[in-house]
Amino acid sequence: QNGFYTAYFTLLWPGQVIVSVTLVHPSEGVSVLQRLREHKPDRVYFKSLFQSGSTLETTVCNLCLQGGSPVCNYTDLHTGEPWFCYKPRKLSCDKRVNHAKEGYQKGLLKRGESLFFQSDVNIKIPILSSGPEFVTVKSLNMTDVDNRIKVWSPESIPSGYYYEDQWRLQGDGIHRFNNSLDVTQCLQGKVLHLFGDSTIRQWFEYLTAFVPGLTEFNLGSPKNVGPFLSVDTKHNIMVKFRCHGPPIRFSTVSSSELRYVANELDGITGGKNTVVALTIWSHFSTFPLEVYMRRLRNIRSAVLRLLERSPKTLVVIRTANVQELGPESSLYNSDWFSLQLDMIMRKMFSGVGVQFVDAWEMSLAHYLPHLLHPQPIIIKNQIDLFLSFICPKET
Repeated sequence: QNGFYTAYFTLLWPGQVIVSVTLVHPSEGVSVLQRLREHKPDRVYFKSLFQSGSTLETTVCNLCLQGGSPVCNYTDLHTGEPWFCYKPRKLSCDKRVNHAKEGYQKGLLKRGESLFFQSDVNIKIPILSSGPEFVTVKSLNMTDVDNRIKVWSPESIPSGYYYEDQWRLQGDGIHRFNNSLDVTQCLQGKVLHLFGDSTIRQWFEYLTAFVPGLTEFNLGSPKNVGPFLSVDTKHNIMVKFRCHGPPIRFSTVSSSELRYVANELDGITGGKNTVVALTIWSHFSTFPLEVYMRRLRNIRSAVLRLLERSPKTLVVIRTANVQELGPESSLYNSDWFSLQLDMIMRKMFSGVGVQFVDAWEMSLAHYLPHLLHPQPIIIKNQIDLFLSFICPKET
């Protein structure tokens, strides 16, 4: 909303601190995004291929389909998560072969609304200071401040800061896994389950590339889709990645590989050598918040069941992150959508007994451009924090 705002900054060291403010969208643009989220949830649409012998048919799929045409109901029996496809004219619903993103609806804006989405005008532009752009921080001896924070709580804002390209919590607690041998030692005897979208697939790719002993086992999975598996037989390490269930905007996913995270968690025995890391946000940006909340409630219940039967299992949540925005991408993937999903995720898993890797702050605070898939130095810092939860510093 237009008006005056008060901002609070954590002053971590003395000296001159530059304050920067960015306008992501004007209020008029936010009103448009809110309308699209509530009334155009199908602006990203999907398809499935049905096949029987030489007969092939493709139909449109989504969480909700309009019109009175017959549909195939693929609602998950365990979680109740809905998914539908228009029924093929010739083939039956059990002939579905795969799932894929079909495309993006165009012509979403009303007359004049494009003015609210202009690069270098009102999308992620700096708001210049009308006075001095810096504040002077004086040194203060605070001997009574506890500087030994080991883990981050979702309520901590900001959760940390960068110093010389290293992410630091407000206190201590992060190992620097600069040597691949340190990673191997930390993960020895461990099984890592990574669930979610392509932003946590980056973790799988980083670990597989960085640790020489980890060798990717060829499962014949499509590139960037998965599932993927890397193993180090000498040190008994296994790292798995699997994407979450629909809606998922990947190119092509086999129907047999469309798994819901909650169901996968229910299939994990757990224990002190089991680590689960998950994220789920980006592919839900076009849907009403209720859709996302239902998915997280199912995952949260599965996490609680896992921790109840195996309390020593480590569960880590990777939060959302900021990304590049343009006039078109803002209508589908705006940080305004992502921020609300991120806030819901943090609230949903607060007090559950999981740890958080604050990818939002780690991408927002870095000087590199905002990207859906953050650059390697940011991923490296995420992994350092992730591994620090697995192998905490000794006190």
